Amino acid sequence: MSSQTVMSKSSSPVAGAARIFDLSLGELLWSRRTIFMALVVGAPVLLATVARIVQASGVAPLRVNGSRVDAVSIFGMIIWVLFLRFIVPVLGVFYGTSLVADEVEDKTITYLFTRPLRRGAVLLGKYLAYLACTTLVVLPSVMIVYFMLVPFGEIPRSFTALMTDLGLLAVGIATYGALFTFVGAWLKRPLVVGLIYVFGWEQFAMLMPGYLRRFTLAYYLQALVPHAMPADEGVASLLRSVFSETPSAGLSLLVLVTVTVVSLFLAMRVIERREYVLEQ
Repeated sequence: MSSQTVMSKSSSPVAGAARIFDLSLGELLWSRRTIFMALVVGAPVLLATVARIVQASGVAPLRVNGSRVDAVSIFGMIIWVLFLRFIVPVLGVFYGTSLVADEVEDKTITYLFTRPLRRGAVLLGKYLAYLACTTLVVLPSVMIVYFMLVPFGEIPRSFTALMTDLGLLAVGIATYGALFTFVGAWLKRPLVVGLIYVFGWEQFAMLMPGYLRRFTLAYYLQALVPHAMPADEGVASLLRSVFSETPSAGLSLLVLVTVTVVSLFLAMRVIERREYVLEQ
């Protein structure tokens, strides 16, 4: 009875995912991908440093239609241009596609499957480790950029906007990561497919008129940006003019959450049913 109880506990999806989470988080944090992505998220910090130096000299770092853009709006633009349009998709591609593909390439996936755990729980635990790892990589960069740009006196007024921006980043990280976790579990060369999707298809579709952009994650994620910015900000008006045809915030969130849940479900089904024959 005792051994059956232990096996039952080990085999429960929640306990199994927690075990794999503990094992995978350290591996992800100390991987070469994390070192590379730490350098990537350092770019906004460098940009914020330059902007702060320019501000200190009395020159406006950014103007829109001849009007000086305040620090809070500059921070929002960095979140939109650098984080949501570049860093978040790249994180999703590099981490999401590797969760299964790296185990197959290193010939360690069979060792994970010999544990008394459901395969779906293994994948879920690795995905949760991805979420934690990317948060630990992105969050320090965002906070450094925020405190570099926003004066101390404006922090109380802009704190809500900061929390909203962090929420947008969390949604983007979760959605892109889930999609490319599925791609990594399904395809043999997922990284190439992910890079083509992010830097090829999404860039092309977003520039084309019509319905093509509706088949990209960027369309729904960036649609949340104008909704999230204060109505009285000049940059918010600029964003609304750029994204004149965007879905509502509710529809965008619904699509992104649906893509996340469905992608994880499909990834777990793939890994549960696939037979992994490792090449010698």
